[in-house]
Formats: sequence, structure tokens, C-alpha cells
Amino acid sequence: MTLPRRRLLLSGGILIAVPGIARATPVEVAVLIREFVGDAPLKQGLVKLDLPVMVENGNAVSMTVGVSSPPSPVRRIHVFAEGNPLPNVARFQFGPRSGAPLVSTRIRLATSQTVVAVAQLTDGSCWQDSVDLLVTLAVCID
Repeated sequence: MTLPRRRLLLSGGILIAVPGIARATPVEVAVLIREFVGDAPLKQGLVKLDLPVMVENGNAVSMTVGVSSPPSPVRRIHVFAEGNPLPNVARFQFGPRSGAPLVSTRIRLATSQTVVAVAQLTDGSCWQDSVDLLVTLAVCID
């Protein structure tokens, strides 16, 4: 029996979509954070992650992350999203002429989850902040 091309593509698309949605787990994100910071302890404080707590559409979520009054210059900031297929959603590198360690951008979020920002300073210390948010319309699930 020969299937018409359109029926074959449709049935193939359904078969591919059925297995489920790939998402990172909090344990996987913890491993990624540990790889980023190494042996340095994570401290709460200096980092401020600004995200809306309720998001209507995860396609373009505005995010601002900054470090206030760091004791030494900021080297890098990484942002992790626990429920995304690719949890390392943003990386920012700062040099000696970068100015204030403050960035604003938009990120995609697959589902309701915790987003974590980690800043590494030039003295080796690492600081974090996190936001638990609710996404009512999920994206990046394919």
C-alpha cells in the first residue's frame, strides 16, 4: 500500500511530536551552575534579576540583570532557565571598559519555572539571584 506524500508527512509529524517535550531539570541546571562557578560558594545579594512573575507569552520575556556595588569588577553573568530545553539562556562577558554590569534583553521561556542569574566577579566570588515565574502560554517546546 502506498500512502500519498501529504498523509505520510502528517503521520510522520504526529509520530515525532508524540514522545514528549524535552526540558532541563533543576538537577541539570545545578550541574551547569557548578561547572560555571567551580568551587566558589554561591552567595545571595549583589545580583538583581528582574523578570515579571506572571508571563502571558513565553516568546519574548523582558529581563534585566545587574550587579549593584560589586567589591570587584564583574567578569561574567550567566542566566539559566530550569524548564527550557537549553537551560543556559544568556551569557554576558564584561571587560575592564564595559561600564556598569547591567544588561537588558528578552528571553524565551518554555514553561513556568525558576530562572537563575549567576555573576562571577574578578576576585573569584560568585553571586546569584532567582525568580520563580508563571508562564501561561508556553513556547520553545519543539
